[in-house]
Amino acid sequence: MVSTIGTLYGPSLALLTDLYQLTMAYSYWNSGTYTKEAVFHLYFRKAPFNNGLSIACGLHYTIDYLKRFRFDKDDIAYLKTLLGSDGKALFPEDFLEYLANLKFTCDVDCVPEGTIVFPQEPLLRIQGPIIECQLLETALLNIWNFQTLVATKAYRVKHAAGADPVLEFGCRRAQGVDGSLTASWAAHVGGCDSSSNVLAGKVFGIPVSGTHAHSWVMSFDDELTAFKEYAKALPNNCVFLVDTYDTLEGVKHAIEVGKLLKADGHKLLGIRLDSGDLAYLSIEARTLLDDAGFTDTKIVASNDLDENIIASLNAQGAQINVWGVGTKLITAFDQPALGGVYKLAATKEPNKDWKYTIKLSEQAAKISTPGIQQIRRFFTDDRYLADAVYDSNSPLRKPFVIVDPLDMTRRKQISDDTQFNDLLVPVFREGKQVYSPPARPEIKSYVAEQLNKFHPTIKRLLNPHEYPVGLEQDLQKLRTELILKARGLTQPV
Repeated sequence: MVSTIGTLYGPSLALLTDLYQLTMAYSYWNSGTYTKEAVFHLYFRKAPFNNGLSIACGLHYTIDYLKRFRFDKDDIAYLKTLLGSDGKALFPEDFLEYLANLKFTCDVDCVPEGTIVFPQEPLLRIQGPIIECQLLETALLNIWNFQTLVATKAYRVKHAAGADPVLEFGCRRAQGVDGSLTASWAAHVGGCDSSSNVLAGKVFGIPVSGTHAHSWVMSFDDELTAFKEYAKALPNNCVFLVDTYDTLEGVKHAIEVGKLLKADGHKLLGIRLDSGDLAYLSIEARTLLDDAGFTDTKIVASNDLDENIIASLNAQGAQINVWGVGTKLITAFDQPALGGVYKLAATKEPNKDWKYTIKLSEQAAKISTPGIQQIRRFFTDDRYLADAVYDSNSPLRKPFVIVDPLDMTRRKQISDDTQFNDLLVPVFREGKQVYSPPARPEIKSYVAEQLNKFHPTIKRLLNPHEYPVGLEQDLQKLRTELILKARGLTQPV
Protein backbone atom coordinates (compact mmCIF):
# COMPACT_ATOMS: atom_id res chain seq x y z
CA MET A 1 0.00 0.00 0.00
CA VAL A 2 1.35 3.42 -0.89
CA SER A 3 1.56 6.23 1.65
CA THR A 4 -2.02 7.47 1.91
CA ILE A 5 -1.27 10.49 4.05
CA GLY A 6 1.84 11.44 2.09
CA THR A 7 0.02 11.06 -1.22
CA LEU A 8 -3.15 12.94 -0.35
CA TYR A 9 -2.23 15.47 2.29
CA GLY A 10 1.45 16.28 2.08
CA PRO A 11 4.03 15.71 4.80
CA SER A 12 2.41 17.12 7.94
CA LEU A 13 -0.87 16.49 9.72
CA ALA A 14 0.36 17.52 13.16
CA LEU A 15 -2.46 20.05 13.48
CA LEU A 16 -5.07 17.32 13.05
CA THR A 17 -5.73 17.66 16.76
CA ASP A 18 -7.93 19.36 19.31
CA LEU A 19 -6.66 22.65 20.67
CA TYR A 20 -6.64 21.33 24.20
CA GLN A 21 -3.96 18.80 23.25
CA LEU A 22 -1.70 21.74 22.42
CA THR A 23 -2.63 23.72 25.52
CA MET A 24 -1.88 20.66 27.68
CA ALA A 25 1.37 20.11 25.79
CA TYR A 26 2.42 23.67 26.53
CA SER A 27 1.45 23.24 30.18
CA TYR A 28 3.58 20.07 30.42
CA TRP A 29 6.45 21.97 28.85
CA ASN A 30 5.97 25.04 31.03
CA SER A 31 5.86 22.96 34.23
CA GLY A 32 8.96 20.98 33.29
CA THR A 33 7.07 17.65 33.32
CA TYR A 34 7.02 17.16 29.56
CA THR A 35 9.74 14.49 29.60
CA LYS A 36 7.91 12.35 32.17
CA GLU A 37 7.35 8.91 30.69
CA ALA A 38 3.75 7.84 30.23
CA VAL A 39 1.65 4.95 28.96
CA PHE A 40 -1.69 5.49 27.24
CA HIS A 41 -4.11 2.90 25.86
CA LEU A 42 -6.67 3.29 23.09
CA TYR A 43 -9.78 1.14 23.49
CA PHE A 44 -13.58 1.18 23.26
CA ARG A 45 -16.11 0.41 25.97
CA LYS A 46 -19.00 -1.04 23.97
CA ALA A 47 -19.08 -3.02 20.74
CA PRO A 48 -20.73 -1.14 17.87
CA PHE A 49 -24.14 -2.25 16.56
CA ASN A 50 -24.53 -4.49 19.64
CA ASN A 51 -22.30 -6.89 17.77
CA GLY A 52 -20.63 -9.87 19.40
CA LEU A 53 -17.19 -8.90 18.09
CA SER A 54 -15.42 -6.02 16.37
CA ILE A 55 -12.81 -5.79 13.61
CA ALA A 56 -9.91 -3.55 14.59
CA CYS A 57 -8.79 -1.30 11.75
CA GLY A 58 -6.45 1.68 11.66
CA LEU A 59 -2.91 0.33 11.86
CA HIS A 60 -1.94 1.16 8.28
CA TYR A 61 -2.96 4.79 8.70
CA THR A 62 -1.33 4.93 12.14
CA ILE A 63 2.03 3.85 10.77
CA ASP A 64 1.74 6.33 7.93
CA TYR A 65 0.75 9.15 10.29
CA LEU A 66 3.44 8.52 12.91
CA LYS A 67 6.24 8.21 10.35
CA ARG A 68 5.39 11.71 9.18
CA PHE A 69 4.59 13.33 12.50
CA ARG A 70 6.21 16.74 12.77
CA PHE A 71 5.28 20.40 12.93
CA ASP A 72 6.14 22.12 9.65
CA LYS A 73 6.98 25.80 9.28
CA ASP A 74 3.46 26.67 8.20
CA ASP A 75 2.06 24.81 11.23
CA ILE A 76 4.20 26.91 13.53
CA ALA A 77 3.28 30.08 11.62
CA TYR A 78 -0.40 29.32 12.17
CA LEU A 79 0.08 28.59 15.88
CA LYS A 80 1.75 31.99 16.25
CA THR A 81 -1.54 33.61 15.23
CA LEU A 82 -3.55 32.06 18.08
CA LEU A 83 -4.41 34.50 20.86
CA GLY A 84 -5.52 34.18 24.46
CA SER A 85 -8.40 36.09 26.02
CA ASP A 86 -6.04 38.98 26.79
CA GLY A 87 -5.20 39.43 23.12
CA LYS A 88 -1.64 38.16 23.61
CA ALA A 89 -0.07 35.14 21.92
CA LEU A 90 -1.45 31.87 23.27
CA PHE A 91 1.91 30.11 22.94
CA PRO A 92 5.33 31.69 23.55
CA GLU A 93 8.03 31.63 20.90
CA ASP A 94 10.32 29.24 22.78
CA PHE A 95 7.57 26.62 23.08
CA LEU A 96 6.80 26.92 19.39
CA GLU A 97 10.49 26.48 18.66
CA TYR A 98 10.37 23.31 20.78
CA LEU A 99 7.47 22.02 18.67
CA ALA A 100 9.32 22.87 15.46
CA ASN A 101 12.18 20.62 16.56
CA LEU A 102 10.03 17.87 18.10
CA LYS A 103 10.62 14.36 16.81
CA PHE A 104 8.51 11.29 17.48
CA THR A 105 10.35 8.98 19.89
CA CYS A 106 7.65 6.76 21.43
CA ASP A 107 7.18 2.99 21.59
CA VAL A 108 3.90 1.88 20.02
CA ASP A 109 2.29 -1.57 20.21
CA CYS A 110 -0.90 -2.34 18.27
CA VAL A 111 -3.13 -5.23 17.36
CA PRO A 112 -2.50 -6.19 13.72
CA GLU A 113 -4.89 -4.81 11.12
CA GLY A 114 -8.07 -6.89 11.08
CA THR A 115 -7.71 -8.38 14.57
CA ILE A 116 -10.98 -9.44 16.21
CA VAL A 117 -11.30 -7.36 19.39
CA PHE A 118 -13.71 -6.73 22.24
CA PRO A 119 -14.62 -3.92 24.66
CA GLN A 120 -12.03 -2.86 27.26
CA GLU A 121 -9.15 -4.37 25.25
CA PRO A 122 -6.37 -1.99 24.16
CA LEU A 123 -6.11 -1.72 20.38
CA LEU A 124 -3.03 0.43 20.78
CA ARG A 125 -0.54 1.12 23.58
CA ILE A 126 1.83 4.04 23.40
CA GLN A 127 4.74 4.68 25.75
CA GLY A 128 7.07 7.65 25.75
CA PRO A 129 7.38 11.30 26.79
CA ILE A 130 3.98 12.41 28.02
CA ILE A 131 3.96 15.47 25.77
CA GLU A 132 4.29 13.32 22.65
CA CYS A 133 1.64 10.84 23.80
CA GLN A 134 -0.74 13.72 24.49
CA LEU A 135 -0.21 15.40 21.13
CA LEU A 136 -1.07 12.16 19.31
CA GLU A 137 -4.36 11.42 21.05
CA THR A 138 -6.85 13.09 18.73
CA ALA A 139 -5.41 11.79 15.48
CA LEU A 140 -5.09 8.23 16.76
CA LEU A 141 -8.68 8.22 17.99
CA ASN A 142 -9.83 9.68 14.68
CA ILE A 143 -8.09 6.89 12.78
CA TRP A 144 -9.09 3.89 14.90
CA ASN A 145 -12.62 4.95 15.84
CA PHE A 146 -13.91 5.43 12.32
CA GLN A 147 -12.08 2.60 10.61
CA THR A 148 -12.95 0.05 13.31
CA LEU A 149 -16.58 1.15 13.15
CA VAL A 150 -16.81 0.71 9.37
CA ALA A 151 -14.83 -2.55 9.35
CA THR A 152 -17.25 -3.99 11.91
CA LYS A 153 -20.25 -2.83 9.88
CA ALA A 154 -18.73 -4.45 6.80
CA TYR A 155 -18.28 -7.68 8.72
CA ARG A 156 -21.97 -7.68 9.59
CA VAL A 157 -22.95 -7.09 5.96
CA LYS A 158 -20.62 -9.83 4.72
CA HIS A 159 -21.83 -12.21 7.41
CA ALA A 160 -25.41 -11.72 6.23
CA ALA A 161 -24.36 -12.18 2.58
CA GLY A 162 -22.51 -15.43 3.31
CA ALA A 163 -20.47 -16.67 0.37
CA ASP A 164 -21.93 -14.06 -2.00
CA PRO A 165 -19.58 -11.21 -3.02
CA VAL A 166 -20.20 -7.77 -1.50
CA LEU A 167 -19.41 -4.62 -3.45
CA GLU A 168 -18.88 -1.44 -1.42
CA PHE A 169 -20.07 1.48 -3.49
CA GLY A 170 -20.71 4.28 -1.02
CA CYS A 171 -18.20 6.86 -2.25
CA ARG A 172 -20.88 9.37 -3.30
CA ARG A 173 -22.62 9.14 0.09
CA ALA A 174 -19.50 9.14 2.29
CA GLN A 175 -18.64 11.83 4.82
CA GLY A 176 -16.19 13.74 2.68
CA VAL A 177 -13.16 12.71 0.63
CA ASP A 178 -11.22 11.04 3.41
CA GLY A 179 -14.39 9.55 4.82
CA SER A 180 -14.79 7.73 1.53
CA LEU A 181 -11.19 6.59 1.18
CA THR A 182 -10.65 5.36 4.72
CA ALA A 183 -14.07 3.73 4.77
CA SER A 184 -13.30 1.86 1.54
CA TRP A 185 -10.17 0.45 3.15
CA ALA A 186 -11.95 -0.43 6.39
CA ALA A 187 -14.88 -2.00 4.55
CA HIS A 188 -12.46 -4.18 2.60
CA VAL A 189 -10.70 -5.27 5.79
CA GLY A 190 -14.08 -6.04 7.34
CA GLY A 191 -15.23 -8.28 4.52
CA CYS A 192 -16.16 -6.45 1.32
CA ASP A 193 -14.75 -8.00 -1.84
CA SER A 194 -14.46 -4.92 -4.04
CA SER A 195 -15.17 -1.21 -4.19
CA SER A 196 -16.49 1.27 -6.71
CA ASN A 197 -13.94 3.81 -5.41
CA VAL A 198 -11.18 3.99 -8.02
CA LEU A 199 -8.89 6.04 -5.77
CA ALA A 200 -9.15 3.30 -3.14
CA GLY A 201 -8.16 0.85 -5.84
CA LYS A 202 -5.10 2.91 -6.69
CA VAL A 203 -4.01 3.61 -3.12
CA PHE A 204 -4.85 0.31 -1.44
CA GLY A 205 -4.95 -2.20 -4.28
CA ILE A 206 -8.62 -3.03 -3.60
CA PRO A 207 -10.35 -4.63 -6.60
CA VAL A 208 -12.70 -2.12 -8.22
CA SER A 209 -15.97 -2.87 -9.98
CA GLY A 210 -18.91 -1.08 -11.57
CA THR A 211 -20.75 -0.60 -14.84
CA HIS A 212 -23.30 2.11 -15.64
CA ALA A 213 -26.01 4.26 -14.05
CA HIS A 214 -29.58 5.13 -14.98
CA SER A 215 -28.31 8.25 -16.75
CA TRP A 216 -26.67 6.06 -19.39
CA VAL A 217 -29.99 4.42 -20.23
CA MET A 218 -31.89 7.71 -20.08
CA SER A 219 -29.47 9.37 -22.52
CA PHE A 220 -30.74 7.11 -25.34
CA ASP A 221 -34.16 6.95 -26.94
CA ASP A 222 -34.76 3.46 -25.57
CA GLU A 223 -33.27 0.99 -23.13
CA LEU A 224 -32.36 -1.68 -25.69
CA THR A 225 -30.23 0.75 -27.67
CA ALA A 226 -28.48 1.88 -24.49
CA PHE A 227 -27.58 -1.71 -23.61
CA LYS A 228 -26.35 -2.42 -27.14
CA GLU A 229 -24.13 0.65 -27.20
CA TYR A 230 -22.67 -0.17 -23.82
CA ALA A 231 -21.96 -3.72 -24.97
CA LYS A 232 -20.17 -2.37 -28.05
CA ALA A 233 -17.96 -0.17 -25.89
CA LEU A 234 -17.28 -2.61 -23.04
CA PRO A 235 -18.15 -6.16 -24.06
CA ASN A 236 -16.00 -7.48 -21.21
CA ASN A 237 -17.82 -5.54 -18.47
CA CYS A 238 -21.53 -5.97 -19.10
CA VAL A 239 -23.70 -5.82 -16.01
CA PHE A 240 -26.85 -4.01 -17.10
CA LEU A 241 -28.93 -1.88 -14.73
CA VAL A 242 -32.44 -3.04 -15.67
CA ASP A 243 -34.85 -0.95 -13.58
CA THR A 244 -34.79 2.43 -15.33
CA TYR A 245 -38.29 1.90 -16.70
CA ASP A 246 -39.83 -1.57 -16.29
CA THR A 247 -37.58 -4.02 -14.48
CA LEU A 248 -38.65 -7.31 -16.04
CA GLU A 249 -38.74 -5.74 -19.50
CA GLY A 250 -35.25 -4.52 -18.75
CA VAL A 251 -34.19 -8.10 -17.98
CA LYS A 252 -35.56 -9.17 -21.36
CA HIS A 253 -33.60 -6.41 -23.08
CA ALA A 254 -30.45 -7.50 -21.23
CA ILE A 255 -31.04 -11.07 -22.44
CA GLU A 256 -31.40 -9.86 -26.02
CA VAL A 257 -28.07 -8.04 -25.83
CA GLY A 258 -26.60 -11.01 -23.97
CA LYS A 259 -27.28 -13.19 -27.00
CA LEU A 260 -25.35 -10.74 -29.17
CA LEU A 261 -22.47 -10.79 -26.68
CA LYS A 262 -22.46 -14.59 -26.68
CA ALA A 263 -22.32 -14.67 -30.47
CA ASP A 264 -19.20 -12.50 -30.33
CA GLY A 265 -17.53 -14.70 -27.71
CA HIS A 266 -18.36 -12.54 -24.69
CA LYS A 267 -20.58 -13.02 -21.65
CA LEU A 268 -23.51 -11.26 -20.08
CA LEU A 269 -21.89 -11.01 -16.66
CA GLY A 270 -24.93 -9.81 -14.77
CA ILE A 271 -27.95 -7.61 -14.32
CA ARG A 272 -28.51 -5.16 -11.46
CA LEU A 273 -31.73 -4.54 -9.55
CA ASP A 274 -31.80 -1.19 -7.77
CA SER A 275 -35.45 -0.72 -6.78
CA GLY A 276 -38.72 -2.47 -6.14
CA ASP A 277 -39.39 -5.80 -4.45
CA LEU A 278 -35.93 -7.31 -4.72
CA ALA A 279 -37.03 -10.77 -3.59
CA TYR A 280 -39.83 -11.04 -6.17
CA LEU A 281 -37.90 -9.36 -8.98
CA SER A 282 -34.78 -11.46 -8.47
CA ILE A 283 -36.81 -14.69 -8.55
CA GLU A 284 -38.58 -13.63 -11.74
CA ALA A 285 -35.35 -12.40 -13.31
CA ARG A 286 -33.62 -15.67 -12.50
CA THR A 287 -36.37 -17.59 -14.28
CA LEU A 288 -36.08 -15.39 -17.36
CA LEU A 289 -32.29 -15.69 -17.44
CA ASP A 290 -32.24 -19.45 -16.91
CA ASP A 291 -34.93 -20.07 -19.52
CA ALA A 292 -32.82 -18.10 -22.00
CA GLY A 293 -29.71 -20.14 -21.21
CA PHE A 294 -27.97 -17.50 -19.07
CA THR A 295 -27.63 -19.70 -16.00
CA ASP A 296 -24.25 -18.23 -15.07
CA THR A 297 -25.35 -14.58 -15.33
CA LYS A 298 -25.29 -13.00 -11.90
CA ILE A 299 -28.05 -10.97 -10.31
CA VAL A 300 -26.67 -7.95 -8.47
CA ALA A 301 -28.85 -6.11 -5.96
CA SER A 302 -28.53 -2.64 -4.46
CA ASN A 303 -31.01 -0.05 -3.05
CA ASP A 304 -30.13 1.02 0.52
CA LEU A 305 -29.13 -2.47 1.61
CA ASP A 306 -27.70 -3.40 4.99
CA GLU A 307 -27.16 -6.64 6.88
CA ASN A 308 -30.76 -6.80 8.08
CA ILE A 309 -32.29 -6.37 4.64
CA ILE A 310 -29.83 -8.87 3.14
CA ALA A 311 -30.70 -11.44 5.80
CA SER A 312 -34.41 -10.87 5.16
CA LEU A 313 -34.03 -11.23 1.39
CA ASN A 314 -32.10 -14.45 1.79
CA ALA A 315 -34.79 -15.77 4.11
CA GLN A 316 -37.36 -15.00 1.40
CA GLY A 317 -35.46 -17.06 -1.15
CA ALA A 318 -34.22 -14.11 -3.18
CA GLN A 319 -32.08 -15.17 -6.16
CA ILE A 320 -29.36 -12.58 -5.61
CA ASN A 321 -25.70 -13.44 -6.20
CA VAL A 322 -23.90 -10.14 -5.54
CA TRP A 323 -24.76 -7.40 -3.06
CA GLY A 324 -23.99 -3.73 -3.66
CA VAL A 325 -24.00 -1.88 -0.35
CA GLY A 326 -23.49 1.86 -0.21
CA THR A 327 -24.89 4.47 2.16
CA LYS A 328 -25.61 2.29 5.17
CA LEU A 329 -22.14 0.76 5.08
CA ILE A 330 -19.94 3.73 4.19
CA THR A 331 -21.58 5.90 6.86
CA ALA A 332 -22.07 3.12 9.45
CA PHE A 333 -25.66 4.29 9.17
CA ASP A 334 -27.16 2.99 12.43
CA GLN A 335 -24.27 4.06 14.70
CA PRO A 336 -22.46 7.27 13.81
CA ALA A 337 -19.38 6.79 16.03
CA LEU A 338 -17.51 4.07 17.89
CA GLY A 339 -16.74 6.04 21.04
CA GLY A 340 -13.20 4.83 21.55
CA VAL A 341 -11.14 6.49 24.27
CA TYR A 342 -7.47 7.12 25.00
CA LYS A 343 -6.57 6.91 28.67
CA LEU A 344 -3.44 7.46 30.73
CA ALA A 345 -2.58 4.26 32.63
CA ALA A 346 0.92 4.85 34.07
CA THR A 347 3.60 7.51 34.53
CA LYS A 348 7.26 7.29 35.44
CA GLU A 349 9.83 9.79 36.67
CA PRO A 350 13.47 9.19 35.71
CA ASN A 351 15.08 6.42 37.79
CA LYS A 352 11.82 5.66 39.59
CA ASP A 353 9.23 2.90 39.38
CA TRP A 354 6.04 3.14 37.38
CA LYS A 355 3.15 4.88 39.06
CA TYR A 356 -0.16 3.43 37.91
CA THR A 357 -3.06 5.82 37.35
CA ILE A 358 -6.81 5.40 37.24
CA LYS A 359 -9.74 7.53 36.13
CA LEU A 360 -12.94 7.17 38.17
CA SER A 361 -16.55 7.60 37.14
CA GLU A 362 -20.02 7.17 38.51
CA GLN A 363 -20.48 4.73 35.62
CA ALA A 364 -18.58 1.50 36.17
CA ALA A 365 -17.90 1.04 32.45
CA LYS A 366 -16.06 4.38 32.35
CA ILE A 367 -13.54 3.56 35.08
CA SER A 368 -10.17 3.08 33.40
CA THR A 369 -7.71 0.24 33.90
CA PRO A 370 -4.17 0.90 35.14
CA GLY A 371 -0.96 -0.79 34.06
CA ILE A 372 1.06 -1.47 30.96
CA GLN A 373 -1.50 -3.64 29.28
CA GLN A 374 -1.30 -6.58 26.91
CA ILE A 375 -4.05 -8.88 25.58
CA ARG A 376 -3.65 -12.64 25.82
CA ARG A 377 -5.95 -14.80 23.70
CA PHE A 378 -6.38 -18.42 24.79
CA PHE A 379 -7.31 -21.09 22.26
CA THR A 380 -7.47 -24.74 21.32
CA ASP A 381 -6.55 -25.96 17.87
CA ASP A 382 -9.96 -25.03 16.48
CA ARG A 383 -11.57 -22.58 18.90
CA TYR A 384 -10.82 -19.33 20.75
CA LEU A 385 -11.67 -19.68 24.45
CA ALA A 386 -11.21 -16.32 26.18
CA ASP A 387 -9.20 -13.08 26.26
CA ALA A 388 -7.33 -11.63 29.23
CA VAL A 389 -6.01 -8.11 29.66
CA TYR A 390 -2.94 -8.26 31.88
CA ASP A 391 -0.13 -6.02 33.12
CA SER A 392 2.99 -6.85 31.12
CA ASN A 393 5.14 -5.28 33.84
CA SER A 394 4.03 -7.76 36.53
CA PRO A 395 4.58 -11.50 37.01
CA LEU A 396 1.61 -13.70 36.13
CA ARG A 397 0.18 -16.00 38.80
CA LYS A 398 -1.03 -19.54 38.22
CA PRO A 399 -3.68 -20.66 37.85
CA PHE A 400 -4.52 -17.95 35.32
CA VAL A 401 -7.88 -16.41 36.25
CA ILE A 402 -9.73 -13.67 34.40
CA VAL A 403 -12.28 -11.41 36.07
CA ASP A 404 -15.09 -9.46 34.45
CA PRO A 405 -14.15 -5.77 35.04
CA LEU A 406 -17.82 -4.87 35.49
CA ASP A 407 -18.68 -7.78 37.82
CA MET A 408 -15.86 -9.23 39.87
CA THR A 409 -17.98 -12.26 40.81
CA ARG A 410 -17.79 -13.44 37.18
CA ARG A 411 -14.51 -15.32 36.79
CA LYS A 412 -12.99 -17.87 34.44
CA GLN A 413 -10.00 -20.08 35.20
CA ILE A 414 -7.69 -21.05 32.35
CA SER A 415 -5.80 -24.33 32.63
CA ASP A 416 -2.02 -24.03 32.66
CA ASP A 417 -1.46 -25.95 29.43
CA THR A 418 -3.82 -23.82 27.31
CA GLN A 419 -2.30 -22.33 24.17
CA PHE A 420 -2.24 -18.55 23.82
CA ASN A 421 -1.09 -15.60 21.73
CA ASP A 422 -0.41 -12.06 22.89
CA LEU A 423 -2.16 -9.69 20.50
CA LEU A 424 -0.33 -6.36 20.81
CA VAL A 425 2.78 -6.41 18.62
CA PRO A 426 5.68 -3.92 18.57
CA VAL A 427 5.19 -1.39 15.78
CA PHE A 428 7.53 1.47 16.79
CA ARG A 429 10.50 1.48 19.14
CA GLU A 430 11.95 4.86 20.11
CA GLY A 431 10.13 6.37 17.16
CA LYS A 432 11.48 3.91 14.59
CA GLN A 433 9.18 1.54 12.71
CA VAL A 434 9.98 -2.09 13.57
CA TYR A 435 6.90 -3.76 12.06
CA SER A 436 6.05 -4.36 8.43
CA PRO A 437 2.29 -4.67 7.96
CA PRO A 438 1.13 -7.59 5.82
CA ALA A 439 -0.22 -7.12 2.33
CA ARG A 440 -3.93 -6.67 1.69
CA PRO A 441 -4.66 -10.32 0.77
CA GLU A 442 -2.90 -11.53 3.94
CA ILE A 443 -5.05 -9.21 6.06
CA LYS A 444 -8.19 -10.61 4.45
CA SER A 445 -7.01 -14.16 5.15
CA TYR A 446 -6.13 -13.23 8.74
CA VAL A 447 -9.65 -11.93 9.38
CA ALA A 448 -11.21 -15.07 7.90
CA GLU A 449 -8.96 -17.39 9.92
CA GLN A 450 -9.89 -15.67 13.15
CA LEU A 451 -13.60 -15.70 12.41
CA ASN A 452 -13.47 -19.45 11.81
CA LYS A 453 -12.20 -19.97 15.36
CA PHE A 454 -15.01 -18.15 17.16
CA HIS A 455 -18.11 -20.05 18.17
CA PRO A 456 -20.98 -19.40 15.73
CA THR A 457 -23.17 -17.95 18.48
CA ILE A 458 -20.67 -15.13 19.02
CA LYS A 459 -20.90 -14.22 15.34
CA ARG A 460 -24.68 -14.03 15.02
CA LEU A 461 -26.04 -10.58 14.23
CA LEU A 462 -28.91 -10.53 16.71
CA ASN A 463 -28.34 -11.10 20.44
CA PRO A 464 -24.87 -12.63 20.07
CA HIS A 465 -23.39 -14.83 22.76
CA GLU A 466 -20.86 -13.00 24.95
CA TYR A 467 -17.24 -14.01 24.41
CA PRO A 468 -15.32 -14.18 27.73
CA VAL A 469 -13.05 -11.16 28.20
CA GLY A 470 -11.65 -10.13 31.56
CA LEU A 471 -8.80 -8.65 33.53
CA GLU A 472 -6.12 -10.99 34.85
CA GLN A 473 -6.85 -11.50 38.56
CA ASP A 474 -3.89 -9.49 39.91
CA LEU A 475 -4.61 -6.60 37.57
CA GLN A 476 -8.25 -6.65 38.68
CA LYS A 477 -7.08 -6.64 42.32
CA LEU A 478 -4.77 -3.68 41.67
CA ARG A 479 -7.54 -1.82 39.86
CA THR A 480 -9.92 -2.34 42.80
CA GLU A 481 -7.29 -1.14 45.28
CA LEU A 482 -6.66 2.03 43.26
CA ILE A 483 -10.40 2.71 43.02
CA LEU A 484 -10.81 2.35 46.78
CA LYS A 485 -7.75 4.50 47.45
CA ALA A 486 -8.96 7.24 45.10
CA ARG A 487 -12.33 7.23 46.87
CA GLY A 488 -10.72 7.45 50.29
CA LEU A 489 -11.57 3.87 51.26
CA THR A 490 -9.10 1.37 52.66
CA GLN A 491 -11.31 -1.72 53.01
CA PRO A 492 -13.61 -3.39 50.50
CA VAL A 493 -17.26 -2.59 51.09
